[in-house]
Amino acid sequence: MIKKTNACFIPIKKRSTRVIGKNFRLLNSRRLFEYIIETAIDSKSFDTIYIDTDSTEVLEHCKNLPVKIIQRDPELATDEANGNDLMNRWCKDYPNYENYFQLFATAPFLSLTAIKKCVKILLEEKNYDSVFTAIEHCGWYWFENEAINYDPSVLPRSQDAKKVFSETTGLYGIKKSALENLNCRIGNNPYIHFVNEIEAFDIDSEFDFKIANFIAEEYNVKF
Repeated sequence: MIKKTNACFIPIKKRSTRVIGKNFRLLNSRRLFEYIIETAIDSKSFDTIYIDTDSTEVLEHCKNLPVKIIQRDPELATDEANGNDLMNRWCKDYPNYENYFQLFATAPFLSLTAIKKCVKILLEEKNYDSVFTAIEHCGWYWFENEAINYDPSVLPRSQDAKKVFSETTGLYGIKKSALENLNCRIGNNPYIHFVNEIEAFDIDSEFDFKIANFIAEEYNVKF
């Protein structure tokens, strides 16, 4: 079999614990899971797009789209299964790619530009073995009762404190060699692609849906 370059995997579970039916909730009159599938297709960045799901509703939606379906293993549909478990399974079952990417339905505002940039980085920059999206935070931060980005005795302006950042859980990509070596979706030398607050938005609660609808209307986000 000919080895291909980029595979994109989008996990879409039927069941969700914290928000019932989260992936199927309407956002701006469309189901949440539809957005990231469309964005992945429109990016034209992947040799193959796989939808990993246990939902007949998703299957029906995808039957005429240029994507392939993976029937979700019940063991990987539990709350205990994580992103690393999924990535490792995909690499094992579909080994003929150089790079493996994850996209998520709960990040509907991730842009085509971000996807294309992250794919390009992994293809062209030899110094990086992986890539993920993140957002910077400006302020004074503590962890386990210790300040982590400033000295409280000096008390700088918040805008002068060293910025911290968090993963957005929007996109992860990794080279096959690094994934097989580490069994982790982030390698030893990741490129961190920073996105803005809208792209970083992750829907995980009822309140998040209200904010997401506001974003879609107020900022005229295109779907």
